[in-house]
Amino acid sequence: MTKFKTWDGLELNYRVWEGEGTPVVLQHGVVADTNANWMGTGVVGALQASGRTVVSLDARGHGRSDKPHDAARYTWAGMARDVSALYDELGFDRVVQVGYSMGAIISLLVAGTDPRVAKLAVGGIGSGVLDCGGVDRRVINIDDLRTAMRGDGAGAPPIAMMFRILADAVRADREAIEAVTTGLDEEPIESLADITMPSLVLAGDKDPFAAEPERLAAALPDGTLRVVPGDHLMAVVDPAFHAALVEFVH
Repeated sequence: MTKFKTWDGLELNYRVWEGEGTPVVLQHGVVADTNANWMGTGVVGALQASGRTVVSLDARGHGRSDKPHDAARYTWAGMARDVSALYDELGFDRVVQVGYSMGAIISLLVAGTDPRVAKLAVGGIGSGVLDCGGVDRRVINIDDLRTAMRGDGAGAPPIAMMFRILADAVRADREAIEAVTTGLDEEPIESLADITMPSLVLAGDKDPFAAEPERLAAALPDGTLRVVPGDHLMAVVDPAFHAALVEFVH
C-alpha cells in the first residue's frame, strides 16, 4: 500500500500487484474500498492468476485515502482527475480502466477524457447513465443515502440502508461518505461519444442499479455486454464476473 498526493494535495492510497501486460486499474464503488470491492470479492486474485499487473485506488473519502468532511472536495470531475493523476504517478501510458458502481461512472469520465485508456470495463451501472446522467436516481434518492449515513440511519429506506450496513462493515467514515454523496449530487455524463475504445458492461441479473444494461452497452461506440448472476453487492463476487473480466482485459 502506497500513498501519493493528487492534483489538489489530498493523499490517496493505492496498491499494486506486479504482473505482465497493460496495467489493469480498478476503481471501487461508493462506501467500499480496495479490499471490499476487489480483494475480498476475488477480482484481484482472478486478475493476478491470469498474470496481469493490477492497481487499485482508494477513492478520496474511502479506505486508507484522505477523508475530508467538506462536500466541496468531492466532484465527479475531481475524482476522475484523481485516476488520471494515479496514471501520472505510476508513469502509465496505456491502461485498462475498470470501475464498479460509483467507480464505473468515474471510469466512464476518465475514458472520455484520458487517451491512455485502451480498454474500459464497467459494472454495477446500466441505463441510469443514459436517463439520469450517472447514478440511477430512479433506484435511490441521494437524500436517502445521506440520511442512511447519519446517526442510526433512521428513516432511510432499505436500499439506502444497504450502504449504511456496508459502511459499518468496512468501518467507513460515515461523515466523509455523507460529504461524498453531497458533493456527487450532480449528473456528470452528458455523452458517451468520446468513449471509443473497446468497452465491456458487466451487469448482475438482479441488480436494480444496472437496469437495462443492454442500452448502456449499445450506447457505447464499441460496447459489449455480459450479464452475470447476482445483485449489486454479489454480482462482483460471482465467478462469471471474474471470468468475463479476465477474458476482456487480455
